[in-house]
Parts: sequence; structure tokens; C-alpha cells
Amino acid sequence: MRKTLRAVGAAALTTGIVVVGAGAASAHVTVTPDTTDAGAYALLTFGVPHGCGDSPTTKVSIQVPEQVVTVTPTVNPGWDVEKVMAALDEPVDDGHGGQYTERVAEVVYTAKAPLPDGYRDALVLSLKLPDAAGDTLVFPTVQECAEGESAWVQVPADGEDGHDLELPAPLFELTAAEGDGHDAPAETVADDADAAASDGAAADGAASAEPADGSDGAPAALTWTALVLAAAGLVLGALGFVRSRPKA
Repeated sequence: MRKTLRAVGAAALTTGIVVVGAGAASAHVTVTPDTTDAGAYALLTFGVPHGCGDSPTTKVSIQVPEQVVTVTPTVNPGWDVEKVMAALDEPVDDGHGGQYTERVAEVVYTAKAPLPDGYRDALVLSLKLPDAAGDTLVFPTVQECAEGESAWVQVPADGEDGHDLELPAPLFELTAAEGDGHDAPAETVADDADAAASDGAAADGAASAEPADGSDGAPAALTWTALVLAAAGLVLGALGFVRSRPKA
């Protein structure tokens, strides 16, 4: 089944397809991204709303598009999770001086206890979206049940409405990123925050070195001059008092 699933996914990704949104209907296995910005880091939520007919769900296998190299599955307490790896034809730069020689081809969630028909669960994947606005990402998914299975792998052809498909594959279209840059992973944001805090501390330190009166230290000489003049005034005042005293 996994070989068949990969073949269907590859065919869908190499042909022109019409996007029908994150999912065709609530009864289908769907994918809902928290962002569709090309090149952004995204959380993809796969909804499993029912079993195969009346049979409870035991396993959900999600195929990952070939454009995606790394995937971080979110741990769900009701499921065991496994990443199925596949060798890359050519190594891919990991952005940190190393290379990826394999990619996550599939993520398999196995229910610790079968998910009854009529009960919904959500499986979440974290990944970086390809920087290719206008492309469509397809995630062919096989839902295995205690009895039977549902292969959500159908992709609408050009001009075809995805709502007309019996078992549509979860998919969505990448859109142009808004703003000047893409979303950054949490660790990058944290590093930027630390750098900003350091810059702020340095600025506070520089400010504390300045005089408290905000005068840049220039009035120091004026202060001494004022003291000298005050002392001279006291001396002159004392001499005047002595001279004005009546002689005995």
C-alpha cells in the first residue's frame, strides 16, 4: 500500500491540478495549514472525522510531498507516531553547514486504542513550506480501520471540482508570502529577542554613565565657579560688617 500511495502522490505532484482548498468536505480527511505563505514555517492539522463506514480507525498514513525534506510530527497521546525515511537522489543543504541525504517520505500514526466512528481527532505536522508560490502540496493519506480502509488519494483533474471526488486527497495551494520575509522558526525568534535585550542593556548602561541631571557633565566647571563667587561674597560681607561696627 505504501508503494501505491507514493506512486499516486508523485503523479499528482507532477501534473497540473485545480486547488479545491484545504479539504473538500467535513466528512473527509482534510489538511488545514495555519499559513499557506510560500517559504514559511507551518503547522498542518490533519482532521480524521470518522472511521471506514462504521469501523473504528486504527492507523493514518500521511505521504509527504517530495518538495518537503524535513517534518516534525506532533506527539498525540492517543497515537504512536513513526517517520518513514527515503533516500534523496542528491544531498540537500540543511542551512547549517551540513547536508540532508534522506527526507521524510511518510508519517504514520497508529492508534493506541481504535478511534471509534463518529469521533474526531487531529494529527499535526510541523514543516517548512517550499518557496514556490502557486504550487499545490498534496498529502495522499490512507486511513486504515479495524475492517477495511479509505485511501484519500484522489486529485481533481483540470477543470474538475474536488467536491465531486469520493476520496479526495488533502491538499492546499502555496500563496505569495506577505511582507518582506518569511516566518522564522521559534529558535530564530528567540535569538533575535536575546540580541535585542542585549542591545537594550548596553543602551541602559551607556545612559547610566551620563550625569543624572542630563547635562552631559559640562556644568562641572560652572559649579566650581559658583562656589568661588559665593565664598568671595561671604568674605566681602564680613569685611563690610567689621567696618560698619562703631569704634569703642
